[in-house]
Amino acid sequence: MAQHNAFYAQSGGVTAVINASACGVIEACRQAPEQIGKVYAGHNGIIGALTEDLIDVSQESDEAIAALRHTPGGAFGSCRYKLKDIDTHRAQYERLIEVFKAHDIRYFFYNGGGDSADTCLKISQLSEKLGYPLTAIHVPKTVDNDLPITDNSPGFGSVAKYIATSTREASLDIASMCATSTKVFVLEVMGRHAGWIAAAGGLAGEGEGEPPHLIIFPEVAFNRKAVMARVEESVKQYGYCVIVVSEGARYEDGTFLADAGNTDAFGHRQLGGVAPTLAGMIKQDLGYKYHWAVADYLQRAARHLASKTDVEQAYAVGREAVALALAGKNSMMPAIRRVSQSPYQWDVISAPLAQIANQEKFMPRDFISESGFAITQACREYLSPLIQGEDFPPFENGLPKVAKLKLAKVEQKLPTFTL
Repeated sequence: MAQHNAFYAQSGGVTAVINASACGVIEACRQAPEQIGKVYAGHNGIIGALTEDLIDVSQESDEAIAALRHTPGGAFGSCRYKLKDIDTHRAQYERLIEVFKAHDIRYFFYNGGGDSADTCLKISQLSEKLGYPLTAIHVPKTVDNDLPITDNSPGFGSVAKYIATSTREASLDIASMCATSTKVFVLEVMGRHAGWIAAAGGLAGEGEGEPPHLIIFPEVAFNRKAVMARVEESVKQYGYCVIVVSEGARYEDGTFLADAGNTDAFGHRQLGGVAPTLAGMIKQDLGYKYHWAVADYLQRAARHLASKTDVEQAYAVGREAVALALAGKNSMMPAIRRVSQSPYQWDVISAPLAQIANQEKFMPRDFISESGFAITQACREYLSPLIQGEDFPPFENGLPKVAKLKLAKVEQKLPTFTL
């Protein structure tokens, strides 16, 4: 088999473990020198391919690549840039193929969520139409845990661990002060359409009356009267109320509680702070003193508290992506399969991108309590293995060490391309 180069890029919001997937991809490529020559990374995701802004990963040491496993963020830069349909934006796709031809790139690894799976599928389809042999593999990643087929998405387990931990720790704070001070604490978490991260907050409490006392999911229509009744009941019964709310909480008609009126680069509605919105309602309706917090980037950047299971899975799908490509598989994604619940065991299988692109996996109704405000035992059993184990990064001078990369640029061979 002739030797050709590989391209790797990161897409969308980053996670605490997306670089672990990068590590898996790059290390697996380096272990197949007969088939894969150099590995190029797209600077700022797919934009790097379009603008021929490539990073020569072969100039990074093995030690630097290994350090990616414990480094959060996106080491090569990520982007929110969705390629439009091929018919009206064919020039962009043809440009990608031109760049790949110029640099003898025959392997394409795109690390991202549902939109990235769609991009990967489209590139694979066009390369086939144009007669250019390109093997395109999607590497799964999303804190939202909303990719279909895969049991869970790399990146989610670590966010779940962080949110469950933060909910438990903040609850102890509120409980200690509620007699004379704050009665209500609201924690806003990510999750536009699917409430997986909010559900993870439910792991913080293990018995009757333990916080969180209220979880607000995107899958359950927001009923202000019912929510206020539950808040008041909790304060009267326990002295305080802890709420975990998904950023995507919405009314019966689909309107977000915190719709900011704008859209992002993927066309999704921009959400502008459901925690202060909800806290304001509580103050207005019940008069309770409150505090609120938005986990925001902290939840997806907290590599110091990453789930060991999540790190191992993120690395494994990166390696398996290369194995699929070398086996001649195309338009596929390595997916995690739960083999056994107790003891928890998993492996990696392959899934066709046509069944993954632009699909979302929502919380099953039997994972949400009848009241709509808590998780069920079935949900707890699903979530619990995903937050197990610690994989602490090395520390230096009291702070976590991170990978230091050269990020050497590749010499451009084509005319400038304007996005």
